[in-house]
Amino acid sequence: MRLKHVNNLLFAATVLILLYIIVAPVLPVLTFWLQSRTDRATQLAAQLTLPVSNVNVGSGDRIVIPAMLLNEPINEGSDLRALHNGGTWRRPKTSTPDSGGNTVIVAHRYTYTNPRGTFYFLNKIKTGDEIGVFWHGKRYVYRAVSIKTVSPDDSSVEAPTTQARLTLYTCTPLWLPKDRLVVAANLETQP
Repeated sequence: MRLKHVNNLLFAATVLILLYIIVAPVLPVLTFWLQSRTDRATQLAAQLTLPVSNVNVGSGDRIVIPAMLLNEPINEGSDLRALHNGGTWRRPKTSTPDSGGNTVIVAHRYTYTNPRGTFYFLNKIKTGDEIGVFWHGKRYVYRAVSIKTVSPDDSSVEAPTTQARLTLYTCTPLWLPKDRLVVAANLETQP
């Protein structure tokens, strides 16, 4: 009798785990669809045009991408632990918005412990979309100029550039992250 209860408990746990594995990837798409029905994208786009003194994006350095409904902190750190603090991570040894050059920001797209990673919807960015970076109290607005997929060992996406550029990347495709989805954007307006 006792083994039957253990067996039933194990079966129920297995079913719950399988349901989670099946449903977890779909939940972010549903929440994005529901949020896109609101005026959140319009509010985020306004953050890129209002006078900086009227902008309320939160404290610290942040990235705002209306196409992704994204307003997240930019973490600094010397290794991957900074990426696990949530938000995004500016890759060490790449530029900063106030220095020109290639500022590289990365984030998780999908993990089973965090199904909707920060860059889950990076694929929603289209060429021409605006991306705002609030860095040390100043706003930098970039415009997406290219979107491509590269292999994980392609370090050219982090190479220094002579013009001010923002490079965003994450793993792709969602459930078999064998490549990197890369969005490059050129600086359009600066403080």
